[in-house]
Amino acid sequence: MQPSSHSIYTLQFGLVCLSSFLFSASFNMLIPELPAYLTAMGGAAYKGLIIALFTLTAGISRPFSGKLTDTIGRVPVMAVGSLVCFLCGFLYPLLTTIAGFLFLRLIHGFSTGFKPTATAAYVADLVPPGKWGEAMGVHGVCFSTGLAIGPAIGSTITDHYSINVLFYCSSLFALLSIVILANMKETLPGKQKFRAAHLKINKKDIIEWRVIPAVVIIFLSYISYGSILTVISDWSAHLGTSNKGLFFMVFTLTSLLIRFVAGKASDRYGRTLILRISLGLLAVSLMLIAIASSSFTLMMASALYGVATGMLSPTATAWTVDLSEPTQRGKAMATMYIALEAGIGLGALLAGWLFIDNIRMIPVTFYCCTGITLIALVYLQFFYRTKQYISPKNGS
Repeated sequence: MQPSSHSIYTLQFGLVCLSSFLFSASFNMLIPELPAYLTAMGGAAYKGLIIALFTLTAGISRPFSGKLTDTIGRVPVMAVGSLVCFLCGFLYPLLTTIAGFLFLRLIHGFSTGFKPTATAAYVADLVPPGKWGEAMGVHGVCFSTGLAIGPAIGSTITDHYSINVLFYCSSLFALLSIVILANMKETLPGKQKFRAAHLKINKKDIIEWRVIPAVVIIFLSYISYGSILTVISDWSAHLGTSNKGLFFMVFTLTSLLIRFVAGKASDRYGRTLILRISLGLLAVSLMLIAIASSSFTLMMASALYGVATGMLSPTATAWTVDLSEPTQRGKAMATMYIALEAGIGLGALLAGWLFIDNIRMIPVTFYCCTGITLIALVYLQFFYRTKQYISPKNGS
């Protein structure tokens, strides 16, 4: 069945994309400056906790944000995520001890536990089912653009002014995100007023079992990203790349470019076909990283890795929506993000365990990641038996 002819480009969709851009730039503009900031406090030994604490609370909060998204509404939960960023930006200059800083990183993580979960559900509500892939791709471009330019903005502000000004600018971006949300219509029918009982989580609130096929693919494919975050800087330096961030710049650029067409292709040709192609490309890119003998080869691998992840991310997100019930979209998105963060965490642990400052073990790390990616491809090809999805109107 052909995708819907209705355009996704409405005012509401534009507003949610702009809000996501401001939100992702808000928290990511801090990242390049926080290690030096913590070191200046005397907390160099705790630099590994800057991301770890943030990710921990993001994961813990997913079941809560999923349940709240399906009960009190999408917009309030998105607003909570942006509000946390707004408040933390003002508190960093006030809590200037190591303990205070680490506590704020823990609290700051709730922002990404809430806003992306509700946003994905909101986008799915806004657009016709036959356009979900395209919508997730375009929204992903906006969110990823914020992630990409945030660090550059943050470093520029710090170089010209001070890190406290950076914190306040982070709050400003989050505030603008909230202002946009205030003008957006709620899409959840029959939303409820918030009650303390909504924060009570039981087993059925944690996992949306209908989306497990998509969760398996997301978990296995994002293990490689955790490994890349952990060791690619060392591998880049070893191969003679003077700018350690160049790998991330190249793969982010190609990822953004392919997202414009990848989601739309999955609407037309089916999620599983595009996922098979993206997993195949992902495995090839990881093998190229492992065998790279020069900076040029590594950048070629980075470009291919960006294409693969740019295809995989919006397609897997749209597939998660496909497999879920409309009343359980919040929980479905939360389940997906739990799998994503678990994959990144496991990949980081795997790379750290194998690497141990021995540069010769980095290729082994990426051989392992290639094998894990191929397991995902084998699962999709031979073990996932449900009829390939294109549109819910076809009864699949």
